[in-house]
Amino acid sequence: MLKHFFTNSFGILTSRVLGFIRDLMIAASLGAGIWSDIFLVAFKLPNLFRRMFGEGAFVQAFLPNFVKAKQKSLFLSEILFKFIAIMLSLSAFVMIFAPFVTKLIAYGFDDATLALAVPLVRINFWYLICIFVVTLFASVLQNKNHFATTAFGTALLNVAMILALILSKNLEQSKIVYWLSYGVVIGGILQVIAHILAMIKLNLWRLVTLGLAQFFKGKRAGIKGFWINFSQGIIGSSAMQVSDFISTIIASFLVSGSISYLYYANRIFQLPLGIFAIALATTIFPKITRQIKLGSEKEALNLLKKAFDILFFLLLFSAVGGAVLSKEIIWLLFERGEFSAQNTSEAAIVLSMAMIGLVPFGLYSLFSKWLYAKFKQKQAAKISVYSLFVNVGLCLALFRFGAAGLALAGSLSGLFLFLSAVKIFGFKDFLAIIWSKKTLLSIILAIIFGIFLYYLKVFIYANL
Repeated sequence: MLKHFFTNSFGILTSRVLGFIRDLMIAASLGAGIWSDIFLVAFKLPNLFRRMFGEGAFVQAFLPNFVKAKQKSLFLSEILFKFIAIMLSLSAFVMIFAPFVTKLIAYGFDDATLALAVPLVRINFWYLICIFVVTLFASVLQNKNHFATTAFGTALLNVAMILALILSKNLEQSKIVYWLSYGVVIGGILQVIAHILAMIKLNLWRLVTLGLAQFFKGKRAGIKGFWINFSQGIIGSSAMQVSDFISTIIASFLVSGSISYLYYANRIFQLPLGIFAIALATTIFPKITRQIKLGSEKEALNLLKKAFDILFFLLLFSAVGGAVLSKEIIWLLFERGEFSAQNTSEAAIVLSMAMIGLVPFGLYSLFSKWLYAKFKQKQAAKISVYSLFVNVGLCLALFRFGAAGLALAGSLSGLFLFLSAVKIFGFKDFLAIIWSKKTLLSIILAIIFGIFLYYLKVFIYANL
């Protein structure tokens, strides 16, 4: 497990580092103003679907059904064909009704700003088809314990966007956002190519070709179970993404730059979430699924316990460090070019509020894998819906505090989501997992770490 975790984690880390370089360059080129808000809104919709597919509903519905499928090639190809048809139809809808879709994403934009955002929404949305194909092939590769291509593949998106920023360096901001948008689509195409090459190398591409040949001859795999799990899972796994989406809509009513503050804070938040929580949960999911299928639930619980001990320690230290050093992190990464010291101060408060939710959201990503491996998509969907209502209520209640209030609302809804998942998992089994010296030691060390960082910061500022 650790070998695959480190491979997955290092790949995600590489991608996130490139992502930070990309965001650093975006901040320097666009700052935290109208053009950065417009691009981030356009990028929001395909990015929302990417997280829902790549880190959520699709994989969690596909893998358990793929593992138990008797005709795996036909099962794979039928889903590939039908989903591409759905994605093309959805893309056509967005192309035609882009003004309406853009208004939904950023309801607070005035007509002039909305008109500027519409063309960018149309361009960025084509990334969605690419990421679906990537996610499907990534699921097949994960079943064979191959995580490297997917982990490192996201870096291709960041590389394409970085090159777009370099090539458009001396252009006006209104043109830079177009270069960035085309970079998103090119990055998606490169990811698809990388996954196809990995499938060919591991002799898995024949599953696609053989399956499509059978599918076009009229044979069907019977994927009804997948559609049920997917429809439930897409609700159950998308709480954090939809919460972020709601925050963006509400932030569009706030002062210019609020969407950007949420985005930059979320990018930092996503670093430990990605390299620790998502990497470990992705690694352990196929293993837990196979153990449960074999009837070895005790071994599956043992795997979950080991994963929890590692993840709790890493997330707790990341949350404490991120909260205490929020201003320094924002300053180091983004304060240059168009991104001012005032932008840093405001974004730092947002980051501190976001870090409160790191541990609950990260642990939820782990325990949700157990629920999906046990085919409890329906229960997961219910708690996700409840958490969304909680998030909306909290956003409206904390709206007066600006972007920081929206970030805090997201964190509190993450805590509700995690506790609800634990209730389904079983408090008795959960206590058996967390009731250990390792958990207590992690908490004590994190407190000491936070106190040390705080006084170190005070000492450094006092002697500047």
